[in-house]
Amino acid sequence: MVDISRRNALILGGVGIGGVAIGGTGFVVNQESRRHAALEAAPGVALVQPDELRSSAGILTVSLESSPQQVSIAGRDVRALSYNGGVPGPTLRVRAGDTLSVSLRNGLADPSNLHVHGLHVSPENNSDNMFVTVAAGDSFDYQYELPANHPPGVYWYHPHHHGFVADQVFGGLYGAIIVEDPDPIPASRERVLVISDITLDSAGTIPAATAMEKMSGREGDFVLVNGQVTPRMNARPGERERWRIVNACVSRYLRLRLDGQQMSLLGIDSGRFEAAHEVSEVVLAPGNRADLLVTATAGTSVLRAHTYDRGSSGGMMMGGGTSASADDVALATFIVTGDDVAPVAATPVQPVPRDLRTATVTARRELIFAMGMGGNMGGGMAGNTSNDMGGGMMSATINGQVFDATRIDTTAQFGSVEEWLLTNTSPLDHPMHLHVWPMQIVEQSGRRVDTIMWQDVVNIPARSTVRVRIAFDDFSGRTVYHCHILDHEDSGMMGIITAN
Repeated sequence: MVDISRRNALILGGVGIGGVAIGGTGFVVNQESRRHAALEAAPGVALVQPDELRSSAGILTVSLESSPQQVSIAGRDVRALSYNGGVPGPTLRVRAGDTLSVSLRNGLADPSNLHVHGLHVSPENNSDNMFVTVAAGDSFDYQYELPANHPPGVYWYHPHHHGFVADQVFGGLYGAIIVEDPDPIPASRERVLVISDITLDSAGTIPAATAMEKMSGREGDFVLVNGQVTPRMNARPGERERWRIVNACVSRYLRLRLDGQQMSLLGIDSGRFEAAHEVSEVVLAPGNRADLLVTATAGTSVLRAHTYDRGSSGGMMMGGGTSASADDVALATFIVTGDDVAPVAATPVQPVPRDLRTATVTARRELIFAMGMGGNMGGGMAGNTSNDMGGGMMSATINGQVFDATRIDTTAQFGSVEEWLLTNTSPLDHPMHLHVWPMQIVEQSGRRVDTIMWQDVVNIPARSTVRVRIAFDDFSGRTVYHCHILDHEDSGMMGIITAN
């Protein structure tokens, strides 16, 4: 029987980190040793795909239960949070025009809810409604109606109850959503790679984040692919694999390389290029997804997350430091052996993406993302007021305000096109996520973007600007935009928008 007593000393407990090993796994509790253990791991067991649930006749009905569980992470039984007993949760496969019905049971000791990240669906009622609270022990039935022209691609789901998001996602609550292509893209095989990170103490549970980690955004000691450390993938020369990659990390940026192999990028988030782009690396901010084609070349390659400098918190608080990942991280080993296979059919040309650069703009706004000294200045949500960092040491704001569930920050006209200047005055990168409506990036750091780039998570580098355009089409209603460093979101870097 699963014990669901008060958070099971999980996350909330703040168990101290000692200097002993977790027996038989190579895990050790000293931070540097843990990092190097993960980096130096030999090719592990074969990559395991999450369970898949597919729609049929236009409907997918799913039951999800979030609960603390003894689950297998990195090959060891540990105490974590889970959807349906797995980390990650099941992959949901749907098509444009489908109805996705999800019955969520909250088996946690804290409130939760569900966000279908990136899906272009209604934010109202029992659809992608961020203002639903599913109390501990309660259930809620969601229903998402995908438009007939919904973009294909890789999306994901995770909790989104303000004040608890970072802990619940870091604890293991996340899973992929695939919206299938109307015309299949030829590939030898398809893999879903949900990349996350986690920290484990000597008891095999997840310690509480420190005030410093909340300020910078926590990064776990282990980086996992489908809950595994450095799993193995095998292929034959000439095979073309399709990798659906989700960055489910709370704060970690993934600068992905697979040296020695040919990579072609179909798109980021819901954005799809007209033709696949040959790339040597792909950078995914927290919440971003990549749709990637890998053409196998004989030999062994390592999928790595290379160092990404997302800024420093040192100037904001005594003892602050860099937020750059200390080392490159080996994520998975790709072993290509055997006889060559016949070439896969050419990738079909995709529809030309919509381009808002010639559209009539009805409103222009600026959102200023800032961090600095200050107390708790917002009202929280559903009684939660822990939306500052470390007892009032820091504030994380948009336009000088922390999140307040009773305040509408932005009102857009339904059917309009707006241009937003996203300004980051802080020394840390902030990846901005807008629910429901994707954003076209038109300018970065004052330089025009010549390609058509659509994303629902847009990174704003430290002390820089990004300009986007948004079409408030198809759905009216109230939702949110926020920093997708989830510790920052929970600390108040979120606003409410309504389109009507």
